[in-house]
Amino acid sequence: MKQLMFHDDPPFWFETLRNLGLAAYGGSDVGEVIATASRVTPGDYDSWHDAWLSTAERLEAEARGSHPVSARDGLLRASSYYRAAEFFLHGHPEDPRIDHAYERGVSCFRDAIAHFPGVTPVEIPYEDTELHGYFYRAAGEGPRPAVVMHNGFDGAAEELHFSGALGGQERGYHVLTFDGPGQPAAIHRDGPAFRPDWENVVGPVLDFLTQDPGVDPARTALLGISLGGYLAPRAAAYEPRLAAVVALDGVFDAVSALTAHLPLPHEEAVRRAAAEHDEEMDRLIADARARSPILRWAFDHGRYVTRTSNDREFLAEYARYSFKDGSAGKITCPVLVCEATDDLFYSAAEESDPRKLYRHLTAPKTLLGFTEEEGGDAHCHPGALRLAVARIFDWLDDTI
Repeated sequence: MKQLMFHDDPPFWFETLRNLGLAAYGGSDVGEVIATASRVTPGDYDSWHDAWLSTAERLEAEARGSHPVSARDGLLRASSYYRAAEFFLHGHPEDPRIDHAYERGVSCFRDAIAHFPGVTPVEIPYEDTELHGYFYRAAGEGPRPAVVMHNGFDGAAEELHFSGALGGQERGYHVLTFDGPGQPAAIHRDGPAFRPDWENVVGPVLDFLTQDPGVDPARTALLGISLGGYLAPRAAAYEPRLAAVVALDGVFDAVSALTAHLPLPHEEAVRRAAAEHDEEMDRLIADARARSPILRWAFDHGRYVTRTSNDREFLAEYARYSFKDGSAGKITCPVLVCEATDDLFYSAAEESDPRKLYRHLTAPKTLLGFTEEEGGDAHCHPGALRLAVARIFDWLDDTI
């Protein structure tokens, strides 16, 4: 979509659009988002934080003095704005503003969902810790189909409420959302960092879900958003219990979103990132991130969620999130690969990452594109959230 604000700062515009899109399911209000973003100085992370925190605090205070339905609605929106406030601060993990805004946002969200029927927080046993998430129980008798949802590189389980969990519940699906390793609940609470072998995450989640007698284990799908478009298909390659998998949007080689901005061929950048020392490569990355707002944010956040010590180390770690190992061909369940025609991260190459993933699949597969005409051409389609939810769950209806 045409950038209506932050013309020279694509990440600031995308995060503004992302928050605008949450209005489709009550996660924001258009005027609140525009008014808040209008107070932000482009490129200034502190200004971004201050503007969104101010809106969140004002809205939370009003909501907590309101009647029940008004309180629910206000707290939902406040939770989104708190999440936005700390989004760009992760280059300095010790910054107390990060955990403050995160904890306030989760508190608002949990108080809000207490007013939604059938929605409860859950804790899922995982290795020697727990994964935090939410279960959305569909109405009706008998075993129901279920969808497990997780986010990607930077999204939270709470955001999934607006990105498909409510939409699935009202269509008769039980929905289980969770934050896995490297995702917000884990990172903010000193839990495990990201890992590419996501089948070892999804396995315990399915163990937990299928203990519920209301869940039909033969009709359980997995939906991953953003980097989840790699993680979910990766899990499906090694997890036979899944009846279907949705990549929203498809990711074939995650690190290509970063190497596309470096003045080196992709393979050379990946090889040199893994070297024990490469001062010239360090300078190339530093120069590139100084020029690119996308790289500046991605490297800062990437170190934060992978717990790597420098940008080059993160680049090497991120190169592990790839289907170049042939694992896409191991998927046997039906796959829906979604594609944004003007993806901020994965459309720069001659062949987009979703199409690369689609081409390497041997299982039954569907490619679903979203366009500028539909308002859905941005990464993960925040400008057409209800359209995306409708098409995805219609596909799941037809498939499982």
